[in-house]
Amino acid sequence: MPLETAVAPEGLASGPISAAEAELLPAPPAVEMHPLRQLLRFSQRQIEFVFGARRRLGDVFALASQEANPLVVTGLPDDVRSLFTAKPEDAPSLTAESPLRPVVGPNSVLTSLGERHMRQRKLLLPPFHGEAIERYTAAISEATEREIGSWPLREPFALAPRMQAITLDVIMAGIFGIEGRPDPGSPEGKLRGTIKRAVDLSSKPLTQVAELINVRREEPVGFLRVARALVDRRMDAVIGPRRHASDLAERRDILSLLLLATDEEGAALSDAEIRDELLTLVLAGHETTAHSLAWAWERLLRNPAAHERLIEEVRGGDGGAMIEATITETMRSRPVVPIVGRRVMKPWRLGQYAVPADSPVLISILLLHHSEELYPEPFEFRPERWQDRKPGTYEWLPFGGGIRRCLGASLALAEQRVVLEAMARRLDLQAPDPAPERALHHNVTMVPARGASVIATARYS
Repeated sequence: MPLETAVAPEGLASGPISAAEAELLPAPPAVEMHPLRQLLRFSQRQIEFVFGARRRLGDVFALASQEANPLVVTGLPDDVRSLFTAKPEDAPSLTAESPLRPVVGPNSVLTSLGERHMRQRKLLLPPFHGEAIERYTAAISEATEREIGSWPLREPFALAPRMQAITLDVIMAGIFGIEGRPDPGSPEGKLRGTIKRAVDLSSKPLTQVAELINVRREEPVGFLRVARALVDRRMDAVIGPRRHASDLAERRDILSLLLLATDEEGAALSDAEIRDELLTLVLAGHETTAHSLAWAWERLLRNPAAHERLIEEVRGGDGGAMIEATITETMRSRPVVPIVGRRVMKPWRLGQYAVPADSPVLISILLLHHSEELYPEPFEFRPERWQDRKPGTYEWLPFGGGIRRCLGASLALAEQRVVLEAMARRLDLQAPDPAPERALHHNVTMVPARGASVIATARYS
């Protein structure tokens, strides 16, 4: 087609296009800001950054990057669909390049790609679905009741670390087959303590700087290298004895499953492979769920109508629907992981724009979840919007999507249902400060800056 008669393919949906078609479409508009300032604003104040960029530039825009092609951000459902339904080789995940890689290691299901990733998913999925979730319910209830009973009355405390204590106990039970909280002096107890301290440190400014330094590295350096080495030693102290356990074949915990697994040639997984998988599951399986619960109460206590309705329905014995709606709305308005990414290996149409092959593309879950077209009054916390509506596959993404959707989504939702119900039934809570808590970003997560500070004014049996 002669260049002078070419027209842009206006009706073409988002997705891979030819190089010729890509040349007919404009590139996404770029954020005009110094690259270093962009990086700092995007990593530390992402909410303000992406909504400001959308007001100025629209739902698709470009950021400066160290690569030949800009880093593109989109918040359009059609773009989400095209990226999540693409062949893995056409749009591989960016997690392999993320700050998580040197933390969880190259053998992790989170950072692996292609066939390796699919084999790992197939191996790890059964312990997080169906009957397995039912088995975890007792552990969730026990950990919740134990934790609630220890909380102070009539003085402020942060919910996030209390939620982490519950979810850490639950994921430790599922991964290592531990009933109740392990003895602090046992190998499992020492591992639990080390992981707890590592998570506590992750919100410190020093750790956030270390995470930026470690981007794109295979192995961590500096502080993260020391922390990872300590976790590995604690892991080895648990893995070693389990390899030789007489009842290994009868056990149903994830560690035993991994120890019994073999690769295509029939070889057992190495300790390094098992360590990476276990650390991924422990970190991803408890911290994100804990912060979703913390955000739920931060939002509820700033929205009295939703809070009062939840309490009324739970204590009236019919709170299931309101609990479900509260969880869904919390994860819409405050997604703990606010962004996911793909690297498009072909020219790709995103909305009215096109990007060249080998471009990194980020899906802003924040922008998607706050679309006026999808969610009227998107900045209002309204659980009732979910009364007669199910989350759309490409419109509600707190667990990501496509073939890389979070393995632990079912467990995370089960934990939130049990914990929300118990807290609404047993506690009267209020916020010590009526002002909303701003979001604090560290690594890939978005958490309440004050840990969802609350005051329990009464506790019931």
